[in-house]
Amino acid sequence: MQLHERASTVPLNSYDRQDWQKGYESVKQELDYWVDDIEGEIPPELNGTLFRNGPGLLDVDGHHIHHPFDGDGMISAIAFSNGRAYFRNRFIRTTAYVEEQKAQKILYRGVFGTQKPGGWLANAFDLRLKNIANTNVIYWGDKLLALWEAADPHRLDPYTLETLGKESFNGILADGEAFAAHPRFDPSCNTDNGEPCLVNFSIKPGLSTTITIFELNPAGEVIRKHAHSVPGFAFIHDFAITPNYCIFFQNPVAFNPIPFVLGMRGAAECIKFQPNQPTRIIVIPRDSKKSVQVLETHSGFVFHHANAFEQDENIYIDSICYSAFPEVEPQSDFRQVDFDALKPGQLWRFHLNLSDKTVSSKLIESRCCEFPSVHPQNVGHPYRYLYMGAADGEAGNAPLQAILKIDLESKERQLWSVAPRGYVSEPIFVARPDGTREDDGWLLTVVYDAAHHRSDVVILDALDLHKGAIARLHLKHHIPYGLHGSFAPTAFVPQT
Repeated sequence: MQLHERASTVPLNSYDRQDWQKGYESVKQELDYWVDDIEGEIPPELNGTLFRNGPGLLDVDGHHIHHPFDGDGMISAIAFSNGRAYFRNRFIRTTAYVEEQKAQKILYRGVFGTQKPGGWLANAFDLRLKNIANTNVIYWGDKLLALWEAADPHRLDPYTLETLGKESFNGILADGEAFAAHPRFDPSCNTDNGEPCLVNFSIKPGLSTTITIFELNPAGEVIRKHAHSVPGFAFIHDFAITPNYCIFFQNPVAFNPIPFVLGMRGAAECIKFQPNQPTRIIVIPRDSKKSVQVLETHSGFVFHHANAFEQDENIYIDSICYSAFPEVEPQSDFRQVDFDALKPGQLWRFHLNLSDKTVSSKLIESRCCEFPSVHPQNVGHPYRYLYMGAADGEAGNAPLQAILKIDLESKERQLWSVAPRGYVSEPIFVARPDGTREDDGWLLTVVYDAAHHRSDVVILDALDLHKGAIARLHLKHHIPYGLHGSFAPTAFVPQT
């Protein structure tokens, strides 16, 4: 009945392009305030801080960047304490951000095609990478870290979001050395007597690619580090873990650096999808003494994984898959993207049999979806509930306007939609302090409200999305579409 009622009120095309485009306007202000405009009530037992990262500046003094992935990172923090919420946002003071703001012009090329003024001659042979720190933010070892996968993290003050400098983990990372933007939190590490640890990686691509695995203890110290070389160029954004393995999908792409070196394209614009080549799945044991296995599956492209788990000699991994890499063209405008011309991301389960080195796969969710999230205590282990951003409609490709919950056992779906004028971000699951069920908690998501050109922080009951929002915190402004974030159990409200 609910689906029938919605179908009669929401137009066939659930979004308006101009509405969607407004979410990509830059934010110039850095603000601090208690959120007073609230619909519903913040659960009093929800205490902690939601941190979000994403491109806050989509232009420099009116000069548009070519792709949002090139935008300077901005952290938004929403601290929940005793039924109230405090908002703060700050740009990360990377070297490039400070220089460009002082000069009021673009001084660095972007990986996804942003060029310095002056044409190809002004850009040729300038191979510097601008660390934009715009992809994720985590709180680990009492440190708040802004992450961008091609360089080292920036450390921030969790109360003020002031940039404190680069983080090297006591000299383990060299200046500029990569530390990926998709760490995984192992809730109970086998090697550390069940203590939690953070697992991350770095990629050093070339004719062969070096994958380095890092494991950090709760104090934020690197306690294990090992590197592995795999043949060919690898463009890897995310990975998954189990108690014994790190799993990487080496997407079938080729990289031709010549247009980048000559100043005609950004580095990512030189990546071409190879539809006739298989996807290679690299299984790296977390015990560095054991050997790496490489399996192959059908061609496709994966940005994000939901989760993975082991059963006997089998690994199961759930991933958002695309039929091809959405290539970035030099003269394109990301605000004019034709959603209908692109294939949607869909959720697939891959079954890896390590004994006979075979891979099988099956489609779990055909609806356009992205940004999967699970209960943090189930990372790397069998799990039942999965949450994602999703399109409002069941078929085709479209902006994310809904939150989808999937029960992987019963196959039940729950959908909460903000169409036609709302656009969602990655949902973050926060467990209820006294919860006993895997889905007993809240989902936190930032929603762009095009009708009011502002963003709402929305709290959903993860048990039942059909209840609608428990609370909508109306911010005084919008937050440009972000990438990733995390929840810290400490409420970083202003210190008195």
